[in-house]
Amino acid sequence: MNDPYTLNGITLTAPPIQRQGEILTREALDFVKALHRATHKRREELLDHRCRQRKAVAAGADPHFLPETRHIREDASWRVAPTAPGLEDRRVEITGPVDRKMTINALNSGARVWLADMEDSSTPSWSNVINGQLNLRDALAGRIGFTSPEGKEYRVEGPADTLPTIVVRPRGWHLPEKHVLIQDVAVAGGLFDFALYFFHNARTLMDQGRGPYFYLPKIENHLEARLWNDIFVQAQHLLGIPQGTIRATVLIETITAAFEMEEILYELRDHAAGLNAGRWDYIFSVIKNFRTRGPRFVLPDRNAVTMTAPFMRAYTEQLVRACHRRGAHAIGGMAAFIPNRRDEQANALALEKVRADKTREAGDGFDGSWVAHPDLVPVAMEVFDAALGDRPNQLHRLREDVRPDDVALLDIAATPGTITERGVRENLEVGVRYIESWLRGNGAAAINNLMEDAATAEISRSQIWQWIYTSALTDDGEVITRDRVTDLLDEEFASLARFDGDRYDEAREVFEEVALGTEFPAFLTVTAYSKYLRDGTSLVAA
Repeated sequence: MNDPYTLNGITLTAPPIQRQGEILTREALDFVKALHRATHKRREELLDHRCRQRKAVAAGADPHFLPETRHIREDASWRVAPTAPGLEDRRVEITGPVDRKMTINALNSGARVWLADMEDSSTPSWSNVINGQLNLRDALAGRIGFTSPEGKEYRVEGPADTLPTIVVRPRGWHLPEKHVLIQDVAVAGGLFDFALYFFHNARTLMDQGRGPYFYLPKIENHLEARLWNDIFVQAQHLLGIPQGTIRATVLIETITAAFEMEEILYELRDHAAGLNAGRWDYIFSVIKNFRTRGPRFVLPDRNAVTMTAPFMRAYTEQLVRACHRRGAHAIGGMAAFIPNRRDEQANALALEKVRADKTREAGDGFDGSWVAHPDLVPVAMEVFDAALGDRPNQLHRLREDVRPDDVALLDIAATPGTITERGVRENLEVGVRYIESWLRGNGAAAINNLMEDAATAEISRSQIWQWIYTSALTDDGEVITRDRVTDLLDEEFASLARFDGDRYDEAREVFEEVALGTEFPAFLTVTAYSKYLRDGTSLVAA
């Protein structure tokens, strides 16, 4: 293992990589250190609050609208900051990790926004973390290029002002950056991602007239949004940048955050750009929080839980209402389908499902939506062009027909569908194959024509855990037990196509711990990151 070394009072435990010094400058590390010292204690307190809240829900306390913040919801006068340049029209956003090839493909995609993802579609190896920062910096400087092993050249096409607006998603509060220690305390991964990108690129983005902008993931309540807002205020102050320059879109992807959408916008109001319906993490959050509460909260096969389920309809319609009431953009969920040009019939059916999904979102009043593949940009663009016409958004649609309804948000039992053996097998396959990919450094894995990321893998493993815990029944009447799932896992594992350098053995170990264990780890990525993620040729211990 590489010996730790210290730069500017920060201990780095990973082997240095090429060009690292361009990012980890003395001044940048001072910036990281200042933000860490100002926020570390509060972050730890908020993570403790998450644990207490999950225990309360597990004990039978359903989430609800907060009486102590009723005055914020009932005050109709406040609005978020005016729309920032480059974010007026967000009708199609493409998401993807910040590796070099994806950076170029996203910028060439024709989407209006690129969600440059340092979170769920990116494995946080040291190489990925630092190279992601370098790739974004090179892209903004107009000097990014890539040559594939086959010799194919990738270059950004068109001038900077015609490219998608870049919105960076740092890691969530739950994941530390274990390779960066300040007085033996790991810096928060999300803080590290934000600080380095902001420090190196804020003025370049301001000169280009579009940024710096961020997506904030995994927020569970308005107090966590307040912490991010305080970080923004301090970061702008330290660099002498006008307050309010930063804009942030919050992913509503936890069940608790769904009861505090207006409060989250309020806490970030000087920096808020909108909310996003992070559907996959939202479903995972529902399972995680209610996993021990019995049949009322047991969902059918993952593929059967669609956006037309009553609890998902309540969530998305209330999100649009909250956003437009406060002058913020509402951004729809992910179309995770990956086109397969070798199967035209299957491709046509899948594209029709994407079109129907985006049509529903546009009809509900969303201002834009996400896709995971460049080939889906034209489909989503066509739908939103038809809905928007010459308008950049649908902020005028206040959705006054929608009323906040805490009961509807928890109507899980009304979800149609069944649990099938095929659904169990698919969860096992996706879980193991995704974790294997993640351990090799690839956090966005194409599996069965779908783009799987950490959120979708979380659904797979948490459903398995919950189905076992509740002794759920498949549609053919078979009880789902740990022994039965282990037998099916043996069969699915034996069918995997092995290759030199694969990480399937370790992936299975992780999957069994997070899906079959007595305890339920809050995030599979924390388990995998602390135990098995390699950097260079070393196995980095917790």
